[in-house]
Amino acid sequence: MSELSFEQMLDESFKTIRNGEVVEGTVIDVKEDEIILNIGYKADGIISRSEYTNEPNVDLTTLVHVGDTMEAKVLKVNDGEGQVLLTYKRLAAEKGNKRLEEAFENKEILKAKVTQVLDGGLSVVIDEARIFIPASLVSDTYEKDLSKYADQEIEFVISEFNPRRRRIIGDRKQLLMAEKAEMQKELFARIQPGDVVEGTIKNVTDFGAFIDLGGADGLLHISEMSWGRVENPKKVFTVGDQIKVLIKDINGDKIALSLKFEDQNPWLTAADKYAVGNVIEGRIARMTDFGAFVELEPGVDALLHVSQISREHVDKPSDVLSVGQIITAKVVDFNGDERKISLSMKVLEPVGEAPAEDAFETEE
Repeated sequence: MSELSFEQMLDESFKTIRNGEVVEGTVIDVKEDEIILNIGYKADGIISRSEYTNEPNVDLTTLVHVGDTMEAKVLKVNDGEGQVLLTYKRLAAEKGNKRLEEAFENKEILKAKVTQVLDGGLSVVIDEARIFIPASLVSDTYEKDLSKYADQEIEFVISEFNPRRRRIIGDRKQLLMAEKAEMQKELFARIQPGDVVEGTIKNVTDFGAFIDLGGADGLLHISEMSWGRVENPKKVFTVGDQIKVLIKDINGDKIALSLKFEDQNPWLTAADKYAVGNVIEGRIARMTDFGAFVELEPGVDALLHVSQISREHVDKPSDVLSVGQIITAKVVDFNGDERKISLSMKVLEPVGEAPAEDAFETEE
């Protein structure tokens, strides 16, 4: 048997490695854009910045330190300069894919920071494996601007896993919907008509406002916004405001709300304030051909019949009155059961002398 040369013996003392093999090494030097590993081979292993992370321009000296041990995957045994090219991020991505596959099969809830806000959705990274969350699966409501999610940590599940096509899809929407369903169940279990609850104004329309009660929305119809009359809900309510409301009715999953609290009902004290014979002031709220409706206070209207406007003949109220005008009148009838009040301006006018022709006819 021939004797081995020193170089041959040296080579024999090192292990052999192949492309695609996973090796473990110790960091012996770190530069801003390169990591050098002792991998127990005749040549050192090199991990470039682009093979360590997907983050561009990162300073590797802030992430890795001399003496650290780490695993990497062999890309090329000899790069032409006698060095072994390694990749850390691809090995991490493979491990990440395995992790995500298990999460997909187990329907596990994952949490990660949003690394990119794209036109069509969000991108997150777990163990160097990228997950795309389409805009339609980011929330349970349509969101045009996703920029608020930048750098935010969010929860999601993997709804589609196909690493061969580099297609790993995350879904945040189903978590929000499941959470909302649970909150809705809890809400309906604890509320009943007559309860006073607090909510957040979610949307305001011409016919009412939708209030988020924490699990379900309730409708505050325009007719239930006040004991008085509300012409335009958008001038009264602002989206995002907190509000206390009364549960008026629950029908299936529909909740009817009201701000007409019974202890604030103006008709509770109306009998004293608007007793027959009392002289009051009111505002003309609206008019018809037969009379004018006068608002005495929010929730209490009275009728001023056209025949009670003046001792002089009036064809229609709009000839002598205008909406918004403040008038003084006398209560001539009060019906608390039917919530009807009748007024007269005519009885407050002084009785003048009879016209001359009337006097002459009387003498005859």
